[in-house]
Amino acid sequence: MPVGLLAWLSSVSSKNTFSQVGTLFKTPMRKNIPVTTYSVKLASIIGILALAACQSASLVRVPEHRIQDTLPIYSQPSTDPEGPAFEAQEQFETKKKSRANTQEAATVPGVPPAPGDTPLVPRKSPHLEANKHKIGILLPLSGRQKLLGQELLDAAQIAVFDLADENFVIYPLDTKGTETGAAAAAEKAIRIGVDLILGPLLASSVRAVRPVASSVGVSVVAFSNSHEVAGDGVYILGFVPQQQVDAIVDYAVEEGLHRYAVLAPQDAYGQEVVAALKRAITVREGKIVRLEYYDPAATDFSQPAKAIADYDRRHKALLEHRAELKMRDDHVSKHTLKRLETLDTLGDVDFDAVLLPGRGQQLKAIASLLSFYDVDQPAVRLLGLSNWAQTANIEAEPSLNLSWYAAPPRDERENFFRRYREYYGRPPAAIASLAYDATALAIVLAQSQTGLAFSRKRLVQPYGFLGVDGLFRLRSEGIAERVFEIREVTRDGFRIKRPAMTTFPRIGG
Repeated sequence: MPVGLLAWLSSVSSKNTFSQVGTLFKTPMRKNIPVTTYSVKLASIIGILALAACQSASLVRVPEHRIQDTLPIYSQPSTDPEGPAFEAQEQFETKKKSRANTQEAATVPGVPPAPGDTPLVPRKSPHLEANKHKIGILLPLSGRQKLLGQELLDAAQIAVFDLADENFVIYPLDTKGTETGAAAAAEKAIRIGVDLILGPLLASSVRAVRPVASSVGVSVVAFSNSHEVAGDGVYILGFVPQQQVDAIVDYAVEEGLHRYAVLAPQDAYGQEVVAALKRAITVREGKIVRLEYYDPAATDFSQPAKAIADYDRRHKALLEHRAELKMRDDHVSKHTLKRLETLDTLGDVDFDAVLLPGRGQQLKAIASLLSFYDVDQPAVRLLGLSNWAQTANIEAEPSLNLSWYAAPPRDERENFFRRYREYYGRPPAAIASLAYDATALAIVLAQSQTGLAFSRKRLVQPYGFLGVDGLFRLRSEGIAERVFEIREVTRDGFRIKRPAMTTFPRIGG
């Protein structure tokens, strides 16, 4: 390992590796859950990344400063910290049971209904010191989305527990789920003097926050996936459709699939996926031969499925061919007619693959209908995006067997979700990982450099960060570039057809 990297690791490990989270942001950790120091995990992951980077296709040794630019931001605990900042097990167990038995949004223990007045700081720090890194996290902690906002805050809490030291202060601020509330929360964050804003969640809220933050040069790392709100100091961590479509189409083209159909919801998401597919196939010499939309609120998708399968024409062709064979009285015609009795259509469809951006029961229903209308795998491959990973028991739908979809790497995400359930007694929302990674990113940047820790140059790390959802890097245009693995649905779950990249290629090269 390069000397510079060793020095950098030493500087990190010499700090207090545990956050002694304060009175209003207690970390619910049970005594029987092991916790490890951040520095050990950091050293192991960076060593792996350094090795992977050195084994690039060009076989050119990666310069020291490039290796240091790739920072791991996910850490699993393995020893139990001590000190007054952590709740006793009895207190946590009581609160966990209470929270698990109520459907109402629960605040972090001790946090008042309107967070933001009191920071989340170590107990042993009676006042805020000048050298502390102040972070604001803007979430809908009241209103219709308060449950989701609370789960994001809980995820951020785990990141603080895993990685932060006493010089990291985070302020939860309630957006109330509205544009007005988001703007007010951002203004409050600026008055506090935050160095970085995490959140908000909705694209409309991000638009409201942008002018407030940009007026004082504070960057925003939002949880939205709308590319329309990215840029000018706003970075979105959400999974944008374009990168997922690029990943799955890239693999499909490699496998010889060049003609595409797409059956998408008639909404902004569906239109963005279709636009992404058009861009993806243009540079890969493919083409879209069929396109159908469906009402995302519908429960019957038979008409769009039937249309994209070209069922009426193919069924008519079968009937006509049967009639022609019946008019003949030879042995071959009779044998062919017998064989056609089990068919509903005649002739192949004019595409190699169908992209299905939906998920859940909707996805299963559409896939089943396509099979019913004689669009079967592997002759025609069904393709999906990362939201397929959120479809429970996807392997139980026979028509989805052998389908391919793009998804973030699984291991760290599953570890995070398991820990969240252990801490809070319930599963988190799928996007809770974004709050963990955003908070962890802020902590790692705060620990790795003082002064301009959250400058745009520092945020836009060319070799990225390792998080719960795998490797990612913030681009200058405000989009989080991510890596995806390609999975194939099997009867037992899935198999990985192509692993996700472990290092990013050089930007512009």
